[in-house]
Amino acid sequence: MKVFKFGGASVKDPNAVRNVSNILRLFDGEKRIIVISAMGKTTNALEEIAKAVHQNNPLVVKEKATFLRDFHTEILNDLFPKKENGIFETINTIFDQLEAANNQNESSFDEVYDSIVSLGEVISTHIVTAFLQTEGHSARWANATQLIRTNHKFREAEIDWRTTETLITQDFLPYFSEVDIQVTQGFIGHTSDGKTTTLGREGSDFTAGVFAYCTNAESVTIWKDVPGMLNADPKYFDDTVKLDKISFREAIELSYYGASVIHPKTIKPLQNKNIPLYVKSFIEPEKDGTTIQADATSDTLVPSFIFKMNQVLVSITPRDFSFIVEENLSDIFIRLARANAKINVMQNSALSFSILLDRDKIDISQLLGLFENTYQVTVQENLELVTIRHYDDATIQRVKGDKTVILEQKTLETARLILQ
Repeated sequence: MKVFKFGGASVKDPNAVRNVSNILRLFDGEKRIIVISAMGKTTNALEEIAKAVHQNNPLVVKEKATFLRDFHTEILNDLFPKKENGIFETINTIFDQLEAANNQNESSFDEVYDSIVSLGEVISTHIVTAFLQTEGHSARWANATQLIRTNHKFREAEIDWRTTETLITQDFLPYFSEVDIQVTQGFIGHTSDGKTTTLGREGSDFTAGVFAYCTNAESVTIWKDVPGMLNADPKYFDDTVKLDKISFREAIELSYYGASVIHPKTIKPLQNKNIPLYVKSFIEPEKDGTTIQADATSDTLVPSFIFKMNQVLVSITPRDFSFIVEENLSDIFIRLARANAKINVMQNSALSFSILLDRDKIDISQLLGLFENTYQVTVQENLELVTIRHYDDATIQRVKGDKTVILEQKTLETARLILQ
């Protein structure tokens, strides 16, 4: 059993869908679970629809839904010249329901969001499954909202592993006696009372990991538009190097610090069952890509660089000039949790506690309001954070250049620099 995950870029248009079929031909005769994301930028448009539904704005809902219907209809017309294929009716029914969506039950925005945004994966998997069937693949569509059980934490749901494993074993695996391929949705699940949830943006990688864990798969392959995991983002770094092989531990560290190739939650279930993960190019599918597995001997061969731009440094000082001690830190973290602040770096001195945050993920005015009575808060914006795994002096000097170092932290394996 192999698990393949194809992201939005790999199913963005008719030729991309054809390429998925061609890649699957390379593995004919094997049982495969295919996890698919929404096509292209569909998720972004569905997010706008979710906002409009929550705000009871039917004109915007219809406008955005019509745009998405037209986008997917063009793909359907190209892939299925014979219009009698039942996929047209399936997709049109979904869009009819989407255009009629409203928030009459006054559900929370997060719940509305999950019910709307999850449709991108439902649509894409129906289209891909239908095309694979017309191409002669032995393929079946499987509904992740009946297989992946989660809690009620909408937009960032947590997996109920025991129930999910039972559902996949009972209601999914038996179909492999009839077909070689089952296509399912990344990113989505369901609650015990049948409500749709999502696993967080980019959660399709995680879905692949969940299915692999629950089926004891041979491997997981994530197909991307890059040759594998690179040691830096080419947007910020020249002369990038492909990492041929790294350990599960190294992949978890890189994803934790912000490497975007692998979703942070994906690795752990694979590590628990020693299931290797391959990151390969859907453009050149026969090339090796990157292998992520248990052996750590290759981890230190190439330094890796992770860049996070548009950072803000927030320094918090008690107004009574008392020292920063455990009692202060407990109070500070409680307030940060209220602001949903995700900390990238933190450091404290005798009189202040400093944290680095993604500027576009925090409401600075809300944050300041939570601290203004008891603390003095200073904010420094337009910073960048560079994390270097397996650094040396030369790599640190390379990223510093002529920039000012605001803060520098080092462990034996990792250096982190806040630069201006």
